[in-house]
Amino acid sequence: MATFDVVSEVDMQEVRNAVDQANREAATRFDFKGTDSAVELSTGEMVLASSTEDRLRALHQLLEEKLVRRQVSLKALEDGKVEEAARGTVRQHVKIRAGISADHAKRLNKAIKDLNLKGVSSQSQGDQLRVSGKKRDDLQSVIKALKEQDFGIPLQFTNFRD
Repeated sequence: MATFDVVSEVDMQEVRNAVDQANREAATRFDFKGTDSAVELSTGEMVLASSTEDRLRALHQLLEEKLVRRQVSLKALEDGKVEEAARGTVRQHVKIRAGISADHAKRLNKAIKDLNLKGVSSQSQGDQLRVSGKKRDDLQSVIKALKEQDFGIPLQFTNFRD
């Protein structure tokens, strides 16, 4: 019986590199001079800080450019609301989502069941989904169908075994 896993992972090293690049560019760009704009990376989230909301939006856009260039899906980011910080500055928390939540797993399972492929089943295993079937071609059509739909999270297909 052939199987594969559907996972939603984020390469944190690439995120770290993108944050470093964004901070370096913000420090040298003319439009960020004197705004104390910076991105801090902690476990599972980033904090963007700047002097005004306009500069914060520009910093967010700069960070997104760096993430896209490093092939980190923007679907993995969940923006928090912009909030006031000390001394008239503003900040924004951006969560990094990794793993498939129970809600997304249900939606993925339903999408696989709706394909009506004989002998194909899926089950949730922690923060990933295991899909198994009798035929390799059926599993490949499941992968194709899942790639065509938007579930709001980045999906990768790993551990394909015959």
